[in-house]
Amino acid sequence: MSRGRVDLTESAAVMVRRRLEDWAEAVRSHDLERLIAYHVDDFVYFDVPPPTQVRGLAGYRDSWPPFFDYIGDNGTFELSELEVAAGDVAFGHAILRVRGAFESRTGQVRLTVGLRRIDGEWWISHEQHSAPYIAVRSGQ
Repeated sequence: MSRGRVDLTESAAVMVRRRLEDWAEAVRSHDLERLIAYHVDDFVYFDVPPPTQVRGLAGYRDSWPPFFDYIGDNGTFELSELEVAAGDVAFGHAILRVRGAFESRTGQVRLTVGLRRIDGEWWISHEQHSAPYIAVRSGQ
């Protein structure tokens, strides 16, 4: 970007970052309506616990209450190292720091989010939470 020139993609990246930070705050406050508010109807979701894939908002909505129970009132759910690239579509990735209400250690989960701009607003169309695969050797 040259000096003195407005970069619209940078503004989009700021908007997307705010959207993702608001999403994380909705998770922390157990606000299910706010959590799903910025998702498209044909949303696709991949999570760490089963099921492997969820399509649509009804399944996404159903996946959150058990997680709210897990983190309770004093668990952890924080975005770390959030990076955003935005233009016609946007992608964000971060490390989620997660700790259950009754756990002493905080774990890390990868987050990848895809967004589409519809009528000037950013809508989440894809979300993936993943954990590193750790192979178990036979005999251990």
